[in-house]
Amino acid sequence: MSRAERLLDLLQLLRRHRFPVSGAALAAELGVSLRTVYRDIATLQGQGAGIAGEPGLGYVLRPGFMLPPLMFSEEELEALVLGSRWVEQRGDSRLGQAAGNALAKIAAVLPSELREQLHTSTLLAGPGAVIAAGDAEIAQIRRAIRQEHKLHIDYRDQQERSSQRVIWPFALGFFDCVRIVVAWCELRQGFRHFRTDRIAALVQLEERYPRRRQALLKEWRATEGIAPQ
Repeated sequence: MSRAERLLDLLQLLRRHRFPVSGAALAAELGVSLRTVYRDIATLQGQGAGIAGEPGLGYVLRPGFMLPPLMFSEEELEALVLGSRWVEQRGDSRLGQAAGNALAKIAAVLPSELREQLHTSTLLAGPGAVIAAGDAEIAQIRRAIRQEHKLHIDYRDQQERSSQRVIWPFALGFFDCVRIVVAWCELRQGFRHFRTDRIAALVQLEERYPRRRQALLKEWRATEGIAPQ
C-alpha cells in the first residue's frame, strides 16, 4: 500500500467514528505502528485536514471536512451494490427507491472503469419474504424515529392478545422474515421489541419523547449486551 492510499484509508477510518478514537485503535485497524499513525495524522493536519485531538486523548474528524473524489476498491463497490440490492428487496418501497437512487448518484461520479464494475456486479440479494406490515406503516415508523415522536399502537402478541401502547420508537430492525421496532414502552416502563406485522394500527402523536433516540439506543445496547457501532 502506498503512503497516499494509507492516508486516504486513515481519513476514511476517522470518518466512520463520531467520537474520538485512540491512536492505538487506528494503528491496529490500519495494520501500522502507532508512530506511523501519529506521523500520518500530523501530515494530514499539515495539509488542512480537520482532525482534532492529540496523543492519549484520541482523534476525531471535524464535521464538514470533505474527502477527496470518490474512489472505491472492488470489495467496497461490491458491498455497496449488494447492500443496495438487499434494501431494495427488503425495505419498504420508498426506502428501496432511495437505495437505487443513492447507487445511481455514486455511479455518476465514479471513473468509467469503476462505474463499469458497479453496473456489472454479479452479487445478488435473494428475494425477501412477504411481510404483513405495509409500506405506509413502515414509512410512518421511520418518520416517527427520525422526528423522535411517540407512537400509539394497537398490538397483538404471540397469543393474539391485544393491548394499546404508547411507545418511543428509536430503531427499526430489518430481518428476512420480520421487521422489529425497538422502543421504550410506557406501559411496561422498559425496552420492548414489537413485530411490525403484529401492529394492527398506529398513530404518530404530536408529543416528542423526552430523551434523544441516540441515548435510548446506547442504553438499549448496554442492556442487551450489544457492542456499540
